[in-house]
Amino acid sequence: MGTARDGCRADVLNQYPTAIRRRTLISAGLGAAAAPHLGAAPLPHKTLVFPRDAGAHPDSAIEWWYVTGYAMDDSADVAFGFQVTFFRSRVPKTQNMQSTLAARQLVFAHAALTDVKGRKLWHDQRMARSSGAEPGQSRNDSAWTSTQDTNIQLQDWSLVRQGSDLLARINANSFSIAVSLTTSQPVLLQGNSGLSQKGPDPAQTSHYYSQPHLQVRGELVLQGKRHAVGAGSTAWLDHEWSQQIMPPQAVGWDWMGINLLDGSALTAFRLRDKSGNAVWDGGSFRASDKLFIFQHGEVIFKPLRTWKSALSQASYPVEWIVRTPADFYTVRAMVDNQEMDSRTSTGAIYWEGLSEVWDSNQRLVGRGYLEMTGYASPMRL
Repeated sequence: MGTARDGCRADVLNQYPTAIRRRTLISAGLGAAAAPHLGAAPLPHKTLVFPRDAGAHPDSAIEWWYVTGYAMDDSADVAFGFQVTFFRSRVPKTQNMQSTLAARQLVFAHAALTDVKGRKLWHDQRMARSSGAEPGQSRNDSAWTSTQDTNIQLQDWSLVRQGSDLLARINANSFSIAVSLTTSQPVLLQGNSGLSQKGPDPAQTSHYYSQPHLQVRGELVLQGKRHAVGAGSTAWLDHEWSQQIMPPQAVGWDWMGINLLDGSALTAFRLRDKSGNAVWDGGSFRASDKLFIFQHGEVIFKPLRTWKSALSQASYPVEWIVRTPADFYTVRAMVDNQEMDSRTSTGAIYWEGLSEVWDSNQRLVGRGYLEMTGYASPMRL
């Protein structure tokens, strides 16, 4: 990284109290343990093993695989954002039922395509039930997820691993996504070696890892027009599972996963109460072989500009100053209206969209996705 940016980052870190700086700048080689959170966690503090933990964890209450990306048309100066998310929810009352028709798991999926030039979001959703059977054992289900590797099928939507690549295939109304996602960096274990604190209670934890800087190649189709994408296109995968991920006083969260242009990766989040105050916050910054874990109180989201939805009447901050121990960042939506209406599947209305990120020297340093929930109504998982 350049010396000017390093100096800027050092200046920002020096504004923190000495005790916070000391705790934050615990660095680890890739794959080593990161800075631990305070308090005991009820989820097992296990070592995540791949590809096993890339698959489903059906004993957990909730789980999701979340792919977001920035894509450039190879032959034209046209940019897109794309999002593919699969959710799995365990149904407690059906777990002891013997029938193969019992809906032991519910599987939901959301997909979206942002046309930056046309300044429009296109989105679709799916919902189905699953008995929890493995692929190849029973195909009577409308959906299934593998417990051995990423292998998720919901009707004609899928996210599967083929060799070292993930393949995302979405046939939606008005658009389709068919891309391969190739790993270019090691897995990023969030929190304490993959155990991420999400609230003041030790029960509010999740297993959580990310795969930033996935290289994208494939095709996007929007209203019948095909766009080959590849050069300059990158994606981010989050995979998270938990028994309880939100404190009861939280109504939603603000989150961002950003592929920085120099190859670094930035995660920042906060959970908010109904007054807009942070209940919990955290995140991480990885550069080269160093991983920095942000502790509670070190990430601050400050809204700069809002956009009001005509659909939900919710007002979303579409431009932020986000203070982290790595730098002060300005996060700006590339299209204001990226609100998702998922009331026919998961039941929520939320904002999730492609954004640009600028550092404290007002230089464009990255692109990624910003997600904001609980603005239209309290988020319930």
